[in-house]
Amino acid sequence: MSLNADPAFWASARKHLTRYGPDFEDIIVERAEGSHVYDADGRAILDFTSGQMSAVLGHSHPDIVATVDRQMRSVAHLFSGMLSRPVVELAARLAELAPGLDRVQLLTTGAESNEAAIRMAKLVTGGHEIVAFAQSWHGMTGAAASATYSAGRKGYGPAGAGSFVIPAPNSYRPRFTRPDGTNDWQAELDDAFALIDSQSTGSLAAFIAEPILSSGGILELPLGYLAALKRKCEERGMLLILDEAQTGIGRTGHMFAFQRDGVTPDILTLSKTLGAGLPLAAVMTTEAIEAKAHERGFLFYTTHVSDPLPAAIGVTVLEVMARDGLVDCAVARGGQLRDGLLALKQRFDCVGDVRGRGLLLGLEGVADRQSKAPGFELGARVMAKAMEKGLSMNIVKLPGMGGVFRIAPPLTVSEAEIEQGLGIMSESIEAALKAG
Repeated sequence: MSLNADPAFWASARKHLTRYGPDFEDIIVERAEGSHVYDADGRAILDFTSGQMSAVLGHSHPDIVATVDRQMRSVAHLFSGMLSRPVVELAARLAELAPGLDRVQLLTTGAESNEAAIRMAKLVTGGHEIVAFAQSWHGMTGAAASATYSAGRKGYGPAGAGSFVIPAPNSYRPRFTRPDGTNDWQAELDDAFALIDSQSTGSLAAFIAEPILSSGGILELPLGYLAALKRKCEERGMLLILDEAQTGIGRTGHMFAFQRDGVTPDILTLSKTLGAGLPLAAVMTTEAIEAKAHERGFLFYTTHVSDPLPAAIGVTVLEVMARDGLVDCAVARGGQLRDGLLALKQRFDCVGDVRGRGLLLGLEGVADRQSKAPGFELGARVMAKAMEKGLSMNIVKLPGMGGVFRIAPPLTVSEAEIEQGLGIMSESIEAALKAG
């Protein structure tokens, strides 16, 4: 009998754990290393989600392990009004990587960093209205949940006052098209802001956006869109908040995804990748915005603000990224992965689209390529077959779209591991089609 079937373990899990989202995998993970997690039977499972899209250095990276050990032996947590060297060092390193965003607050989770960013934007602008994309995910707390539209809105009562939404541009399923059939994102953006203007009470504070909407189905903002969005914000006295929880720290082939566009946000939030799988987040902004927020009494005081242990981990993450050239690795391995996914698209009609950047890619499955009818059931079968064959992938299901696989291996993934993953995906699609 498989050790994953441990009756006592699963009985205890069913009795004591709150179910908080998707079904749990029917494996018991005993350890993780590099690009793999290992179940109770010792089976290696290739992790193409980097944990929760976070472990950019892979699992149990020796430099991270050493930093945790060293920092735990000195100081891990402090009274929130005290400072330590790792906190100041990480803030300085981040500011150096993102010129203009010189002020940094260190927190724990992505939702928390987005809460702080929204709170700061409201205080500085004097407005309260927050605009986001209809396919967004910014967190499950308060203001962050009010700006999250891809899931989790029903049954929880009213969202925050002044929560507005516009559609994210989707080149595969365009709402506005040019004469040649391509996505006319400028017309869509103009139309969307005309609707925002008609609804606003004159208290617009900020637009919060992901450069690539991950839970939204790997929807990438087209080149030029971010600059146009920034202009819309400036015209209305709004701040632009970019949530780079998943796109930051090298994953897209730039240290930050916004750098491709040459557009610097007013506030940048980081999490997930900054801690390489451990709880660390940051809010970065300009000196002028921080000064105005401070003048008006900005308050975002938490138990784990400026903790030394996660800050030391963040410093190590940036050191390893630079030492090992991992931004370039994201470009090289991302290109290899994209080529492989495009080959799958050529081979299988159920692959409707391949999109994304670097090592954050999406493969949208469809029941019919001509109509682009969603292929949720087939996608679920592919995911199950892949897990059986030793590949962990994640699929998101959104109204009006097909099932989209989010593919985000660690930046340390090897060429051989990319080929292995592509091989398992090919076998899994073939097996799922036969089973259907």
